[in-house]
Amino acid sequence: MLEISHIDVYYGDLQALWDVSLTIGDGEIVTLVGSNGAGKSTLMKTISGLLKIRAGYIDCDSIRLDRLPVHRIVEQGISMVPEGRRIFPQMSVLENLEMGASINPARKVRQHTLKRIYELFPILKDRAKQLAGTLSGGEQQMLAIGRALMSQPKILLIDEMSLGLSPLLVQEFCRVIKGINKLSKLTVFLVEQDVQLALSMAHRGYVIENGRIVGQGEAKELLCSEEIKEAYLGMEKADKT
Repeated sequence: MLEISHIDVYYGDLQALWDVSLTIGDGEIVTLVGSNGAGKSTLMKTISGLLKIRAGYIDCDSIRLDRLPVHRIVEQGISMVPEGRRIFPQMSVLENLEMGASINPARKVRQHTLKRIYELFPILKDRAKQLAGTLSGGEQQMLAIGRALMSQPKILLIDEMSLGLSPLLVQEFCRVIKGINKLSKLTVFLVEQDVQLALSMAHRGYVIENGRIVGQGEAKELLCSEEIKEAYLGMEKADKT
């Protein structure tokens, strides 16, 4: 479904991604893990069209996403839950959700989608007329996910889902995302600093360091990798002597 091939990305004259390649198949949950500043959010912004590539290409179902403006990428079925939620604080919860259905196909079925969002996150229905900026952090994350789903995406991009949230809330979001993936076959690409969390909910994973992909494989295999345990989980390699 989504193929990223040998892309280079810059912030001005500063290179942030080097020769990055990865693929995401239909119905998969794929995660990109790495430390803070490794390039995870940069890749998300690049897929979404917020940053432009200088080399390589990004293809979704034979359409070159890297040649499209942001709104056309959304029309192709790519929707992102940004880092830090980025909701519209002076708008109501309902208005935020309706913003997610701004493209024409999604607008036609917005009431049906809205009902589904309220089933996933009942608190959003209770808070429908409340200003989004007055919600708790967890409620704002629900709203950000709901807004992204309102566009009827084929691929959901989630940037740092666990940031600033309690472990209990994070586990609930994991349950919701895995449930949507299983029931609706929604493809999910997740970038996350919490490596154990990300790999526990994904089918496959990639590891990024200093803007370069340095590892990939089945999520379960990566979670058991001695290198991953040592680098990201704070566990020393087993003594083999």
